[in-house]
Amino acid sequence: MTSERLQRTPLHDLIQAQGARMTAFSGWDMPVQFAGLQQEHAAVRTRAGMFDISHMGKFALRGDRLVECFQTLVPSDLERLQPGQAQYTVLLNANGGIIDDIIFYYQGKAANGEQRAVAIVNAGTCAKDRMWIGQHLADTDIELCDLSASRVLLAVQGPEAIARLQPSVAADLSPLRAFEHLETEVCGQPAFIARTGYTGEDGVELMLPPDAGRQLWHRLQTVSVEPCGLGARDTLRLEAAMALYGQDIDETRTPLEAGLRWIVHFDRKQDFIGREVLERQVVDGVPQRLVGLQMHGRHIARHGYAIYIDGQSVGTITSGTLSPTLSKAIALAYVPSDRARTGQAIEVEIRGKLHPAEIVKKPFYRSPAPAPR
Repeated sequence: MTSERLQRTPLHDLIQAQGARMTAFSGWDMPVQFAGLQQEHAAVRTRAGMFDISHMGKFALRGDRLVECFQTLVPSDLERLQPGQAQYTVLLNANGGIIDDIIFYYQGKAANGEQRAVAIVNAGTCAKDRMWIGQHLADTDIELCDLSASRVLLAVQGPEAIARLQPSVAADLSPLRAFEHLETEVCGQPAFIARTGYTGEDGVELMLPPDAGRQLWHRLQTVSVEPCGLGARDTLRLEAAMALYGQDIDETRTPLEAGLRWIVHFDRKQDFIGREVLERQVVDGVPQRLVGLQMHGRHIARHGYAIYIDGQSVGTITSGTLSPTLSKAIALAYVPSDRARTGQAIEVEIRGKLHPAEIVKKPFYRSPAPAPR
């Protein structure tokens, strides 16, 4: 796919003018790095960095029975959410496979009594998600407004993210806890801000009009917030053992296999798509589990590399990198459940040779400061 055919975010020209190296990602022309991956990664871990993530899908939802209807599509109990709270969850197919991982932000009731929410979905699955939701909620009063093309989405992440962002925000962000959100003004325009992220650090994600997004990008640069690309976003999320849709999770994997048991609320809600499959997996066990691996040397186990236990091929690497923070090669992979234990010896085939690794606890890195996800 040529760059002319790729979609562009509202900040594309601004970002390209700043010398970002661009790459194709899920049909979009996106910055992979600005000053360099190591510098950008370190900025988020120690200070603050910002990402243009406007390629992600943004749905505004409303309806009298929004929460009741929407939670038939996910395994999580959405009815426990109070206005201003959010839930990381997954859309499931009939086989319990993950159609997409999303965040559902419950905003409460509008003046007319309708419930309101925002759902942020992955860029590559946006059209699929919109169709799936529409098909399964077609007989309800739920309205879905796709804001994907009309809003900028920025992630400002790092231990100093809130302090550096606050002067540009009308509302006080200090009371906002992890997975809480609010509506306010940024650069004088309406904005939605959530204390969520994909880096393992504290920070927020902001949805706002394109003009305000451009203004905010410039303002944050003046207070030394580092522009960051997809390269650093990937190493940051992998250190935090956060799954990447299409690699670590997809429609062939259930949340129980993917280590997402904590978002499956069997005891708090009624029926949902895929429930029977997940209940059966609880009783019978899952065939494989997603685990963290650490290489014994600095050889990097990359996506698609074969893994072996006792000389037997058992699967492939789903994600892998050299951790900038830990200076160790880390990876995620699915292994047989009966071998998915900490300390289990693994071998990874790299350029025709087997290299030793072992299963370690996830996440690989945990921020000393509270992280939003």
